Amino acid sequence: MGYTLAEFLAHAIALENEAAERYVELADMMEAHNNLETAVVFRDMARFSTLHGDEIKQRARALELPKLMSWQYRWKTPPEVGDENDIHYLMTPYHALRYARDNEIRGMEYYKDAAANSADAEVKRLGADFAAEEAEHVVALDKWIEKTPRPSITWSEDADPAQCVD
Repeated sequence: MGYTLAEFLAHAIALENEAAERYVELADMMEAHNNLETAVVFRDMARFSTLHGDEIKQRARALELPKLMSWQYRWKTPPEVGDENDIHYLMTPYHALRYARDNEIRGMEYYKDAAANSADAEVKRLGADFAAEEAEHVVALDKWIEKTPRPSITWSEDADPAQCVD
């Protein structure tokens, strides 16, 4: 089932809000474990998600958007919220950036699918625009990852029992 324009924008705002909230939770978790460098990365990602959500809200200001309850979202897991198994308190900024990159790719795919499955021309246009923005985020993260030191070991190789791997 395709989206109406109002439904699409409501979901896009919810997607960015969910991502920002999750990144803040992850930053808090990293700070609790004194992993401050990785916390900074997650706080930056929360800020970027908030900015993107604010841009979408600005585009939607002339519309009356539906008030979606979480059970009305058209996803089981928000596209820009990664798997819990990909998080570990020993993760480095490199791992955090890879995690964020994967989230952006899922966001991009979500917007592409929304555009492809809608009969609404404006949803098709905005879905393609939002997918392109997410693709730009992936490219930016790729550049950031290139500049970030890769850890010499993963937490799966560490003495601490790991819940996830690189």
